[in-house]
Amino acid sequence: MASNKLFVNSTLPLPNSQYKIPMLGFGVFQSPAPTCVASCLQAFKAGYRHIDTAKYYGNENSVGRAIRESNLPRNELFVTSKILYAGIDLDSTYKMVLDSVAKLDGPDGYVDLFLIHSPNGGAESRKLMWLALEKAKEEGRVRDIGVSNYGWPQIEEIKKYGKVWPPAVNQIELHPWCQQREIVEYCKKNNIVIEAYCPIVRNQKSHDKTLVGIADALHKTPNQILIRYGLQKGWVPLPKSDTPARITSNADVYGFQLSDEDMVKLDALDRGRAGAIVQAVNNQDLIANLPGENKETKEKDDSENVKDN
Repeated sequence: MASNKLFVNSTLPLPNSQYKIPMLGFGVFQSPAPTCVASCLQAFKAGYRHIDTAKYYGNENSVGRAIRESNLPRNELFVTSKILYAGIDLDSTYKMVLDSVAKLDGPDGYVDLFLIHSPNGGAESRKLMWLALEKAKEEGRVRDIGVSNYGWPQIEEIKKYGKVWPPAVNQIELHPWCQQREIVEYCKKNNIVIEAYCPIVRNQKSHDKTLVGIADALHKTPNQILIRYGLQKGWVPLPKSDTPARITSNADVYGFQLSDEDMVKLDALDRGRAGAIVQAVNNQDLIANLPGENKETKEKDDSENVKDN
């Protein structure tokens, strides 16, 4: 469990890297331009220095614009993107990565962290994407590389062809109702930073009796409790909102801490795979495309009318 002495600028070291990742990130899934620009600028104002986007989100240009308009030094920001599928070969896949980098930081820029968005495309796609990310890292266009929605067999698979191991990060769905303890323990054992998407469960649990009880006792919002929970777990939560007041409130999680008793109560809410609202990882084998659990399709269905992640 992470130290309770946390601050908005708290960071975690990345494995085999000179760089560190801010423990609080800002997600921009389903945030269209120009809303995305305004939300990112509000996030910067609130103290976030870590933005998480993806090629699939279709808003890398907007995030890049917000970075430029913020007038913040580039080295004070941590920018993540993701690639969902491979091209027809390594070169075309690499060009897809460079296209994202250019949108975010210009043709000569860099991205701090680049992830494989999902393992669902199959083994050959995973291999091409990883090799493309390694090439981007070697050439300085990407500083660190990692994965998302990977179970431990897919992470182990990288050893067969990759020069970079372990991946710096595994970004997975994490919150009290979906704690994914097996993959979390594996990542901790192998020094892989754990990022938590959907940390506030898209507000679907905002009326949960246990959560509300803790929030009321501490005079905090349910979202603040959930984000603080992730931070004290040692995860990197990535809350998303396009509501300015909530963006600010979701970053205001450092003037209090959850007690051991609070953490135990929240831990007890875990429902395993059944608690996932997007996708629990597959730790059983390398057949990643589980029925009904394609992250990208399911996110569309689950989030059509939801503004907060």
